[in-house]
Amino acid sequence: MLKKIIVGAILVVVIILAFKFCEFKKEDDSTLDYNTNLIQQQIVNVGKLVVTEGHFSEVLTYKNQQKYMMDILSFEKKALIIVNADVTVSYDLHQMKYDIDEANKTITILSIPKEEIKISPDIKFYDVEQSQMNPFTGDDYNKINKSVKVNLAKKIEKSTLKSNAQNRLISELSKILILTNTMGWKLQYEGKVIENEKDFATKVKL
Repeated sequence: MLKKIIVGAILVVVIILAFKFCEFKKEDDSTLDYNTNLIQQQIVNVGKLVVTEGHFSEVLTYKNQQKYMMDILSFEKKALIIVNADVTVSYDLHQMKYDIDEANKTITILSIPKEEIKISPDIKFYDVEQSQMNPFTGDDYNKINKSVKVNLAKKIEKSTLKSNAQNRLISELSKILILTNTMGWKLQYEGKVIENEKDFATKVKL
């Protein structure tokens, strides 16, 4: 009788331990799913259009001369041109590609989209001088518009607009870094572990 009681007690203990073990495993799996979902949601939140805006102005003088009769006669046209341009530098983070490795608790950024620069110039003409022999044509306006955009592109390269846009991009991406650090995950880009925002800025190639 005592032997049966002891065996019964052992069986009860084994059943309780097995139940506890299964319950523990269930909680572990649930936490893993929660972590993954939270990270995916953060990446979705970051996946947006990051836009940095700037404004540029310049004054140009356009001249063109047509010559006839072995350069004896010439007809000139010219105009003062004032340009005001709105410029945007944007990163569409919807296009960012990444991989989530649940087993190793690692997020790998596979690619970051290149910046898109949009120039919207407002061109106004003043002091226009022309003649019937050399009037302004659509070809002149096309040349002026092309020249304006080339000059503006040079100004943008020399300005802080692109670096400001990159700083905003790093700030957005660092939201993923903060979450991974908090949850004990790793963030990688091109085989390199990103450990802090400064590290991000130096290792991420834009």
